[in-house]
Amino acid sequence: MKKALVLTTGATLALPLVSLAAISNVSDVGTFIISTINNVLVPVLFAVAFIVFLWGAFDVFILGAHDEKVKENGKNLMLWGLIGFFVMVSIWGLVNILTGTVNFGNSTGPTTVPGTGVQVGQ
Repeated sequence: MKKALVLTTGATLALPLVSLAAISNVSDVGTFIISTINNVLVPVLFAVAFIVFLWGAFDVFILGAHDEKVKENGKNLMLWGLIGFFVMVSIWGLVNILTGTVNFGNSTGPTTVPGTGVQVGQ
């Protein structure tokens, strides 16, 4: 019963995303998914990594002032927060390099097709 309620609630909350997306073909679906990831998921993941880093710093400098176990736990949290930042920025950079190189969805090609042979003073 709980599972059905969660699924129904999730579907109900996600319905406006689908109806407002104005998806007419497969390319629009890909663009919608990529923009959702870039505009929603990436900032949330950066926020989580930042919170983990801050919590680790809080453990090291505030709570772990006299306890070495708490300090070690805080250092580990700070390390994992920094690793999370590094991995996310690296993957984000690689994706931007890939999309910039391949030009997904870019329709700004040449407007005229060159003719054959040399055209002098026509």
